[in-house]
Amino acid sequence: MSSTKIRRAKAPPRRPARAPKKRRKVQQSRLNAIINALPISPQRLQKIANWTVGVSLFAVAGLAAHATGVTAKIHEEYAQAVGRAGFQVRKVEVVGADRIDRLKVYDIALAQKDRSMAAVDLEDVRRDLMRYGWIKDARVSRRLPDTLVIDIVERTPAAIWQHNNRLSLIDDKGVVLERVTVATMPDLPLVIGPRANQRAQDLARLLSEASSLKELLAGATWVGNRRWDLRFRSGETLSLPEGEEAAKAALAKFAHMDGANRLLGRGILRFDMRDPARFVLRLPHEGQVAPAQLDDARAAVDAVAASQSNEG
Repeated sequence: MSSTKIRRAKAPPRRPARAPKKRRKVQQSRLNAIINALPISPQRLQKIANWTVGVSLFAVAGLAAHATGVTAKIHEEYAQAVGRAGFQVRKVEVVGADRIDRLKVYDIALAQKDRSMAAVDLEDVRRDLMRYGWIKDARVSRRLPDTLVIDIVERTPAAIWQHNNRLSLIDDKGVVLERVTVATMPDLPLVIGPRANQRAQDLARLLSEASSLKELLAGATWVGNRRWDLRFRSGETLSLPEGEEAAKAALAKFAHMDGANRLLGRGILRFDMRDPARFVLRLPHEGQVAPAQLDDARAAVDAVAASQSNEG
């Protein structure tokens, strides 16, 4: 019987273990060198790092609370606790209101459902107040234990705007303040026509060129969204040309002529200065006015014609 010998394979020789790299030690030594070079001690630097981590965790927690509604719930509970302690809005003090309807201001200030002093959103109250035409600016503040203080800057009425059979009080920038009636309208110039309120500043600049006529003005009509017709208290109408500079020149010329020849109040119906080269006057027909007034109007026309010929 033959025997078979089984030879076991020799295990491969083990490779010698590599020496660990010294990169980490080098990095650590460089980091230590940088830390040692800083003008603060390593202990203080460690405290700063701990505070930074703590503040970061606090900020993350705050954001999470806000996102889940926890912050709003805490604020609501706080506002209710303040209200239960007796700090609720019971008074509204309005400062700076002269022409404005104070009841309207009270209604706006007390419109919020939650009357707790802590729950009143001052910016929301101010925003609601600024929608009221009379109010140019407003400041809202709390005065404990139970008062809201509203400091108001009012707009100043400058004219009355007539459009679509409605009369509205406006300021010098054309902001509508409130509706008025014929019985309640104040003694202010009347501007007539679509978007005439938006041209109120243009009209004011125009009249500044002829201050002697400003007090005599009864109203102004913005015609065709391009030019003005001025109506005086004595009944005459002055038609001005298009363009601000041309209108200023025409009005200044008319003021000079009125000062020299007294054109207003003499029965002339209309002065037409739309054409810079022509000055047209419209007289009333016979029978519309008294003969003496008609003669006075004709005399005014003759005086204007004479002055123009002399200038020529």
